[in-house]
Amino acid sequence: MTNQPTATGMLAERMRSWLDGLQGPPSIAGMESVLRLLAKWRTQVLANTYLQQCGPTVLQGPFEGMAYVANATEGALLPRLIGCYESGLHPHLLAFATEGLDCVIDIGCAEGYYAVGLARLLPDATVYAHDLSEAARASCRTLAAANGVADRVVVGGEFMPADFEAFGDRRILVIVDVEGAELDVLRPDLSPALASMRLIVETHDVYRPGALETLTARFAPTHDIVRVDAQPTPFRMPPFLQRLGHLDQLLATWEWREQPTPWLVMTPRPD
Repeated sequence: MTNQPTATGMLAERMRSWLDGLQGPPSIAGMESVLRLLAKWRTQVLANTYLQQCGPTVLQGPFEGMAYVANATEGALLPRLIGCYESGLHPHLLAFATEGLDCVIDIGCAEGYYAVGLARLLPDATVYAHDLSEAARASCRTLAAANGVADRVVVGGEFMPADFEAFGDRRILVIVDVEGAELDVLRPDLSPALASMRLIVETHDVYRPGALETLTARFAPTHDIVRVDAQPTPFRMPPFLQRLGHLDQLLATWEWREQPTPWLVMTPRPD
């Protein structure tokens, strides 16, 4: 039987290939790429240690105690496990949770961090979780079942602007993280029901220049808008991380973002 390559082995091969291909001093862009590669490798090592020491359970934050996955379908796993992932949104999620919501739409749900987390946080709400990836949808269903909320997490594929109209009479929170396609999904001109919906949207100028400004202009007539930027946030460290160096502690919170992707938290104004 052929041994499968380990993550460390694959990293070593990529580093060796990069070094062999150098002709003269490396570029700054090249060094940045290598740094990100090494940092991702180290965060995976830390995530594996967390799983061994603590199991696949979220440590803190709004989703504390949620059973989670050993492999994220997209992005960094360890901040989700620790519970400090996108911590700038935590006070807004908790505030919305007090408003008697009966419905959540999570567009770009991945493996279900928000879909399942909010189903646990909002025991009277139904969560509609959507993703284009079949693997993500399968993982979200598995996660919902593992947390005992499969009956309230409805998993689906593509969500179109007109689909919001079926939810116009609900007390609803919409979460959108679709790597630039937020401009295509959130169209108040095609979806009048959006005017009365609470919205949390990650903006991706990195993929669609002007996305943040465009969405702000679209919803300014109907919503109060708060911009949320990623900021370092204190968190309760698992014991193994307390014993490691400061660099590892910093990497544990790194969410793998290449550039800033601010969130817009939008609350509809009263009529």
